[in-house]
Amino acid sequence: MNGTKRGAEAAGSERREARGERREQSSNSREIAMSTFHYRDLLVWQKAMDLAVQCYEVTRTFPAEERYGLTSQIRRAVVSVPSNIAEGQTRFHTKEFLNHLSIARGSLAEMETELMIGQRVGFLTEERLQPLLALSDEIGRMTAGLRQSLEAKLS
Repeated sequence: MNGTKRGAEAAGSERREARGERREQSSNSREIAMSTFHYRDLLVWQKAMDLAVQCYEVTRTFPAEERYGLTSQIRRAVVSVPSNIAEGQTRFHTKEFLNHLSIARGSLAEMETELMIGQRVGFLTEERLQPLLALSDEIGRMTAGLRQSLEAKLS
């Protein structure tokens, strides 16, 4: 009987995962429904994807000799932002999601710094830089708000 119950629980867990739902074990051992939505539903993820596309577009104009330098650094940093939001949201524990949001914020700061270097060395105009920084700031604020919301669930 006990083996059958565990098998049924495992099957139920697999069905929840297939629907995009997860359950988490909190520190006080009570179960909390982690998520009933997909990371693609997160507005912060959508905006981070938009920022990635815009950074790819702007770095196309960088000199060819920067392909493996600043261009690559900017692109890797900006791709890391939505990637970490997505990966964190699909993890089973809130603390893991919080860690990935922290990494995403660090990648935002890295990307901003690299874009500002690109502007200082003449690869990017101030007019092209400012909308990217504004979107990055918005994503940073959204990420911070999401972190606060998740941290409140842990308390």
